[in-house]
Amino acid sequence: MPSKDIFHQSVRTALEKDGWIITHDPLHLKVDDIEFFVDLGAERLLAAQKQGQKIAVEIKSFVGASEVTEFHLALGQTLNYRLALKKEEPERILYLAVSQDTYQDFFSRQFIQDSLKEYQIKLLIFNSLNQDIVLWKE
Repeated sequence: MPSKDIFHQSVRTALEKDGWIITHDPLHLKVDDIEFFVDLGAERLLAAQKQGQKIAVEIKSFVGASEVTEFHLALGQTLNYRLALKKEEPERILYLAVSQDTYQDFFSRQFIQDSLKEYQIKLLIFNSLNQDIVLWKE
């Protein structure tokens, strides 16, 4: 099982404060003979519906030497996880969680914005100090 990101607990707390129930930590998927471990699985019951909304969250800190390299890894991992979810749990929506600082400093760059749009990456932006969700970006 992979190690947890430095922001793992912050994102978990932020989701719980936002009304999400953590159902998996990590969310294990097995597709054919390949195992995947998405950082978190969560569900929130919607008052107007009998079924809940289900999400999977991959958390990335972007604290490595190169933000571009970190982005390449995060993008590839997110695309693979999205495909695995499509096969095993198609009702679950995948989000890439990044800190508010990383979002403002790196993800605001035009090329990164273009990549997110091209690959239809959904983001969960969180404040690591307050452990709050700042923005859901579809």
